[in-house]
Amino acid sequence: MTQTLTDSYLRTIDYLRISVTDRCNLRCSYCVPPTPYAHMHHTDILSYEELIRLVRVGISLGIRKIRLTGGEPFARKELIGFIRDLSALDGLEDLAVTTNGTLIADQIQELKDAGLTRINISLDSLKPERFAEITRKDLFGEVKRTIEGSLAAGLAPVKLNTVLLDGVNGDELEDFARLTFEHPIQVRFIEYMPIGKGQGPAHSDLLAPAIIKRLEALGTLTPLIRGAHDGPSTRYKLEGAKGEIGLISPMSNHFCATCNRLRLTADGHLRPCLLSDTKVNLMDALRNGADDETVAALFQHAAGIKGQRHNLAGHAVEDMMCSIGG
Repeated sequence: MTQTLTDSYLRTIDYLRISVTDRCNLRCSYCVPPTPYAHMHHTDILSYEELIRLVRVGISLGIRKIRLTGGEPFARKELIGFIRDLSALDGLEDLAVTTNGTLIADQIQELKDAGLTRINISLDSLKPERFAEITRKDLFGEVKRTIEGSLAAGLAPVKLNTVLLDGVNGDELEDFARLTFEHPIQVRFIEYMPIGKGQGPAHSDLLAPAIIKRLEALGTLTPLIRGAHDGPSTRYKLEGAKGEIGLISPMSNHFCATCNRLRLTADGHLRPCLLSDTKVNLMDALRNGADDETVAALFQHAAGIKGQRHNLAGHAVEDMMCSIGG
């Protein structure tokens, strides 16, 4: 019998984000440090078989939505087969991935056939030269092909995740928003979060109130009703647009009261909150022979220590974004 996983503030936890690797083929300045850093050894990363077992336990506790992240998830070999195995699990209702879109332009239909429900593509500039400057790789054309292929394959909604930074890409806000007039995509503007050891600034003034003011200059901006599988974004639609705008505002408008997720890192730790270094070790339990009941208790413990709200303003997160899974 399926249980319901709740935290101490009676929030229902039905969403698990899984980082399958800490590796990424890009080196976005706000995400990774400027100097070389040690990646996790492959023996220190959960195997696909271990991940499937953890997801089965999660489903038994009420997990219904899975999102695969990284690093860059497609930097890990055989991910499509893993997606196929996940999609076959009874009780899973939504299977999505967040990717930089540089490695999968020729695999979109195969991903959909494997059971992928939705795709989020991280993209911080529509200008190829600026894209190369931010990511340190000249791969804008591959991302463009991935977006076009995802739309053609009918993955819906296709979401673009854009982190806005003063003096970096803030001048492109309107250009991103105008994409929704031309295509049925959701452009999601994400407030910058100063996490880990990247080269990003201490803060950004491009927060939700300023973003909304600039969007309203493009036309009537109508709030939309939340969907069953919506994440933390507040959704809007510009009059006459085919697509939508999403705002994710962890800095200016905490959405902690409605947070419904846990995060599983590639090295087997459950994080109750992205913006906290608190975590629960599942890998040791798995590799020391724990039964499913013991593993389920660790899920329940992680939910139980989930804070009422994050405290990023008063506590720096030490782990790098690329190792947490975003």
